[in-house]
Amino acid sequence: MTTSPHFAYLSVERGMEFIGDETGFMSLLKTLHKTLTTDIGLIQDLLNKDDVGGANRLLHQVKGFAPVFCVDALVEHVVQVEALSKHGDAPEVRAAFTRLAPELAQLRNEVATHLANNQQALE
Repeated sequence: MTTSPHFAYLSVERGMEFIGDETGFMSLLKTLHKTLTTDIGLIQDLLNKDDVGGANRLLHQVKGFAPVFCVDALVEHVVQVEALSKHGDAPEVRAAFTRLAPELAQLRNEVATHLANNQQALE
């Protein structure tokens, strides 16, 4: 596996340690990229419609990926926003997600870069 440049949010080392083999790591990384590509916009759309419950379901999925692939600061941020989406009102959750979304977009870009550097096609 080609080592990528230092990333702000993606932790290749953590993911490899957690998953244990390169094939499984790359496979889950592709899934993460697909999930982020779809879910960032969907979460925003749901919050714009005040559907905090729907946004929570998607944030919960993102929260599942975070400890495997992300640096601690992003894990903490995802966990905070997901927890808020369980009990917070729509404007509060929307504001919190507005702060998180650019970090998730950057993570998605870092995942794409790592996959490209290792000649993995995005599906």
